[in-house]
Amino acid sequence: MMNKTEKVVYESSGGFEDKSNILGIVVFSVAFGIVLGRMKESGDPLRAFFNSLNEAVMQLVKVVIWVSPIGIFFLIMGKIIEMDDWAKMFSQIGMYMVTVIAGLAIHGLFILPLLYLIFVRRNPYKYLSGVTPALMTAFGTASSSATLPLTITCLEENNRIDKRVTRFVLPIGATINMDGTALYEAVAAIFIAQVNGIDLDFKDIITISITATLASVGAAGVPQAGLVTMVIVLNAVGLPAEDVTLILVIDWFLDRIRTTVNVEGDSFGAGIIAHLCRNDLAEIDASAEKLPNAYSNAGYDVIEPTFVNVDNADTKF
Repeated sequence: MMNKTEKVVYESSGGFEDKSNILGIVVFSVAFGIVLGRMKESGDPLRAFFNSLNEAVMQLVKVVIWVSPIGIFFLIMGKIIEMDDWAKMFSQIGMYMVTVIAGLAIHGLFILPLLYLIFVRRNPYKYLSGVTPALMTAFGTASSSATLPLTITCLEENNRIDKRVTRFVLPIGATINMDGTALYEAVAAIFIAQVNGIDLDFKDIITISITATLASVGAAGVPQAGLVTMVIVLNAVGLPAEDVTLILVIDWFLDRIRTTVNVEGDSFGAGIIAHLCRNDLAEIDASAEKLPNAYSNAGYDVIEPTFVNVDNADTKF
């Protein structure tokens, strides 16, 4: 009896996908920015060009913001008219809001304090109570940049954080540390996929997570800046960007919560950095105190200044 061997044929599949390679653009932009920063003086003309381009775009955005309420109203009304089952859609939006708030609450009340407890070994909620005015301001203004001066004041006066840490870490954190925004964008992208009946596999979820994290770094610290980067996340996995209007109705409220989490993350980050750098800062302070006595300690004579009367011819120099 002869054994028959089955013939297995492997076929490779692939090709062109009709969507933007947003993740590739983000990675290229990060690498390009690092290289441009290392070019020093030779990169000044290109940096000046991008700064001027950014200023022009910001001026254009200011004009768009003035007319945006009218456009947003018609976008939302258009989506509502297209809905077949309003009750189902609003229940889905309600569950989406509950999911985002629950995720931000877990991150802000448990994950961030746990990180502070691990690194600093102190009560994180006592530390958080000193930042309460800044958190309330962040919730009211929905802007981490507008809250920055109060955050610095709270950390320096209430929590006794060194001003060299707060004035270095917090401005950077207000610009690039958008952990609440990243969480919100990932949940929003999955929600939009479910509304459209699109199944996301593991690869798509990983792409959404990475893109949301990188895109949130580039989000401005102004109200509802996450909606701009939200379009980038949707394009990364081929989701319809126009469906971002579905979440505009409740985004004003969620924006305040995620901004509060962003400011909380900045505050805990400054506290952790201050704890890790406490010995180095103490050495710098000790060196600064010894600096006025450096010459006398080295064996040099301190010469007192003398005044010369130029009118007296007998004066010896």
